[in-house]
This record gives sequence, structure tokens and C-alpha cells, in this order.
Amino acid sequence: MNAKAKGNRNERRTIKLLEASGYLCTRAAASLGAWDVIGIGPTDVVLVQVKSNEWPRSVEMETLRNFPVPPSGVRRLVHRWRDRARVPDVRIIT
Repeated sequence: MNAKAKGNRNERRTIKLLEASGYLCTRAAASLGAWDVIGIGPTDVVLVQVKSNEWPRSVEMETLRNFPVPPSGVRRLVHRWRDRARVPDVRIIT
């Protein structure tokens, strides 16, 4: 499986998890923006960067940290999907 197909699959897996938790999700496919998945829930919004096997590098993490969001009600997350894992490792970006 090529890297793009693996990334798309993991983004869909993240969406499935968020939807099971009550979020309405959209995938920002090929936008080259900071976030891969945006989930809107009844009480908050989650912005998710999805990675396969490795955490984002320091420059990308800095971009995610500096992304402007309202002071409350928005969570920024990284989902790292390791090969053959059933759930992602989740890192909260503060």
C-alpha cells in the first residue's frame, strides 16, 4: 500500500472513531492545510492531524500549536496510527 492510500485509510479510521463519539466530521482531503479531519460535536470542535507510524516533526507541531483557535471549545489533536493498531495514539496539542 502506498503512503497516500495509507494516509487516506487512517483519516477514514479517525472519522469513524469520532463519529462513534457523536461528532459530525469532514475530511480536508488534499487541502494541504494544517488539519486532516474536523469534527463538530454538541459541546466542542476537534481539529485532528492524522499520521501513520510517526509523530509530526517539530516544524509541523509548531504550525499546529500556532494555528489560531477560539480560547475555548476547540481541541487540537494528533492521531498517530501505528501499523496493525486498532486505535490511534493520541496527543493533545496545547
